[in-house]
Amino acid sequence: MAFDGFRPLDEKIFVEYLKATPSLAAKLGNQFDDLQIKEVGDGNLNFVYIVIAPGGSSVIKQALPYIRCIGESWPMTKERAYFEASTLQEHGRLCPEHVPEVYHFDRTMCLIGMRYLEPPHIILRKGLIAGIEYPLLAEHMSEYMAKTLFYTSLLYLTTTNHKNAVAKYCGNVELCRLTEQVIFSDPYKVSEYNRWTTPYLDADAEAVRGDNILKLEIAELKSKFCERTQSLIHGDLHTGSVMVTAESTQVIDPEFSFYGPAGFDVGAFIGNLILAYFAQDGHSNNGADRKLYKVWILKTITETWNLFYTKFTALWDNHKDGPGEAYLSEIYNNLDLQLLIKKKYMDDLFHDTLGFGAAKMIRRIVGVAHVEDFESIKEASKRADCERKALNFAKTLLKERRQFQNIEKVVSAIELLDTS
Repeated sequence: MAFDGFRPLDEKIFVEYLKATPSLAAKLGNQFDDLQIKEVGDGNLNFVYIVIAPGGSSVIKQALPYIRCIGESWPMTKERAYFEASTLQEHGRLCPEHVPEVYHFDRTMCLIGMRYLEPPHIILRKGLIAGIEYPLLAEHMSEYMAKTLFYTSLLYLTTTNHKNAVAKYCGNVELCRLTEQVIFSDPYKVSEYNRWTTPYLDADAEAVRGDNILKLEIAELKSKFCERTQSLIHGDLHTGSVMVTAESTQVIDPEFSFYGPAGFDVGAFIGNLILAYFAQDGHSNNGADRKLYKVWILKTITETWNLFYTKFTALWDNHKDGPGEAYLSEIYNNLDLQLLIKKKYMDDLFHDTLGFGAAKMIRRIVGVAHVEDFESIKEASKRADCERKALNFAKTLLKERRQFQNIEKVVSAIELLDTS
């Protein structure tokens, strides 16, 4: 089915669209009599439909020309669907085990058809709220991040190929601008979109806006976010962008993708795990204090970074004689120098990870879009207590990130603040 221009799918044309699209029809076994269609989009931007037929299934995602959680008063480019589909395909090529397959993309309709991640897959954030352990999470996420960030960087690509790839994703400017606004600007000034658990966090939000050192550090991170084209990043890699079972981990929703600092992805994921940690006390009930579950979250944070470091540097070692032009062998031609380069690169990436992770935490507490980890805590004062701990840790982490030499020190700082 072809349209001259964009139109939102509705029940009247949805089935006809499926019938007229061979790639989607085939995934449904060309059976349309007993379709089950459910709109499940609970995010901030898009419509998402699950389509199940006797012969197969699919997920259909359509980008809207505005921010769904706010409405038509905040317009948003539909072209984000193109960048999402492109990144799903590229990241899926690099790490097919952890990225759902794309079946179909319609640029006119801003519509993606992809693999349906069947139950018991659930959004990771919901699993963390429920207190479910995922024993392979750190292994899988470190694999996804190491492969996607290494293979799209100058450690693996020639400068020509890298620049061509950067140019392809430069057009995702509106979503980059949105990220700049909600992460690096709004929380640090008075903004109509900011909100927090009032009145309990009124003074805390004001303190963020009045913290000069915090503002200096966020300015540095904003500069890196805007100027550094290190890797093809997911751009919104929080725990709501990951679907999991005990054995499977799948990364979804890369519509914010572009070539940016690698630490932004790693930091987003780790920062959201830290948010989940501080939310756990708010989910304790009936004598269940979740102490053991909090230990598991900290263990997962530690393993995620350490495994990422191991996998990323292993890829670097394995491809040291490959096409990558970041460090030419004719120049970096002795082992001592190569070790120094690697240490500096990974130290910088670690501190970027901590900084961006902290920034993501702050915006989720005093910015426009919050997280269900905290929002699902019904008692406002209890929610505010959890949020304040997370906010205080994030401020410390952002300002003092260069003093942390390893992830174990970060985890120790979390435990110290949590018990103080």
